[in-house]
Amino acid sequence: MKLETITKQKIFDLYDTSPPQGTSEEHDLFELLQQSMAVQYEKIFPDDLAPRTVVIVPSLTLDMEILSKIKGSIHYEERLLCLLMLLRLPRTRVIYISSMPISEVIIDYYLHLLQGITGRHARQRLTMFSCYDLSRKPLTEKILERPRLIERIKRLISDKDSTHLTCYNITPLEKSLAVRLGIPLFGTDPAMFYEGSKSGARKTFRACGIDMPDGSEDLKTKEDIASALAELKRKNPAIKKAVVKMNDGFSGDGNAVYRYPELKIDASLKKNILKSLGENISTVAKDLNKDMFFDRFYEMEGIVEEFLEGEIKVSPSVQCVIGTSDKIEIASTHDQLLGGDDAQVFLGAIFPADRQYASELADMGTKVSLYLSKKGVMGRFAVDFISIKQDDDKWKHYAIEINLRKGGTTHPFMMIQFLTNGKYNSEEGVYVTASGNQRYYFASDNVQSDKYIGTTPDDLIDIAMFHGLMYDGAAQEGVVFHLLGALSEFGKLGLVCIGSSPGRAKKFYDKAIRVLDFECSG
Repeated sequence: MKLETITKQKIFDLYDTSPPQGTSEEHDLFELLQQSMAVQYEKIFPDDLAPRTVVIVPSLTLDMEILSKIKGSIHYEERLLCLLMLLRLPRTRVIYISSMPISEVIIDYYLHLLQGITGRHARQRLTMFSCYDLSRKPLTEKILERPRLIERIKRLISDKDSTHLTCYNITPLEKSLAVRLGIPLFGTDPAMFYEGSKSGARKTFRACGIDMPDGSEDLKTKEDIASALAELKRKNPAIKKAVVKMNDGFSGDGNAVYRYPELKIDASLKKNILKSLGENISTVAKDLNKDMFFDRFYEMEGIVEEFLEGEIKVSPSVQCVIGTSDKIEIASTHDQLLGGDDAQVFLGAIFPADRQYASELADMGTKVSLYLSKKGVMGRFAVDFISIKQDDDKWKHYAIEINLRKGGTTHPFMMIQFLTNGKYNSEEGVYVTASGNQRYYFASDNVQSDKYIGTTPDDLIDIAMFHGLMYDGAAQEGVVFHLLGALSEFGKLGLVCIGSSPGRAKKFYDKAIRVLDFECSG
């Protein structure tokens, strides 16, 4: 069926009959639905009083084998609870779906953060659904397997022209769900997955004239990896390490670090690297063995790039939003906190990024946004960098990846934006609240200690109130907690610590850790 022959009535008829996933019919329906997303972005998004419905599906539709290695990963569905702050808009309705029911204690905690809206008023406009399914399948797949749940969601959508679906990341599953619901999806068609892959990102950086680590993309086999590693060694005999990355890895857990042994740079270099590849490579995800890593690499393909060394090295990022082809926004910049043996694992972020280079990040983010917008990319995405301080005190930035999805820096920024109604000034590298004050935060979603195991969300809230850690709406400072559902079982939670200066934000974080360690020490 040709796109131009589909009328709005046919949309209603066709999505009710659920066109098979991956078919041209489904794709045509999706493209037509997406046309209304641009209208919503221009007319509804900027209007605080416009009626709208937002369907939130926080599915981490990622490699489930890798995701299962992350402690409490099922509770990462709670990260998009920051979007409950949309209920501060008095005519906005929110539908939130999760794998398992989210405690009312956690929902109440978020609703108490709303200003100018009573909890009862907000609660009447919020509907929570659950699949009651703890299996390792992505949440979106669970929803698609439950047609009655889909029907209940559809019955709550009174006006499809003012309703959209938002997800953590977008795959063919999320595309199918949008078509089943008959609403547009704020994000990029998964047919463009390659643009957000590690290989696709390198090609985008090359096209935009942005520096990146030396390396190779579109690698498929161990032989390809060995060839790329040998090429790096020939170009730079002093190189000590390289990074092997799966195209669709996340939070560093799809990466492995190769350490060069003593090898002669001769005709047998590639052969010798291949022969000893397993001995000299270490996976970032500790529970992901090398055989499993290479199996996943064969499925996803990937890249090899130089491991950048530097005496002073940081890992900033820029977050961008493409609303329409001519509406581009630099939403924020961050200095990311990386951990693990080779600093490959995302732990948290400082906002905004250092003012010495924040505007440079914004300029590169704009270049990438303009390039991707012409290809049809839509929604939020981030560009990550490795930046090294040079002898002249200037910074050299190397772009390393594009994430066409929400990420670890998305929910902290959304929280400060919703709580303070402010805006990031990308030219000056500062965030200014609606009252004209600058604010900063120190955030992490990987605060973990076995001492915290057994601490319930109720306990945490009691502790926070007693020690004065709760976010203060009048002062626009304090601590906002997330991942509360992971606390009791895994001893894990997240913090967004907002302050009037970078130092004050860090003090809130340090105090929160001291208090938790003290209260949970037994």
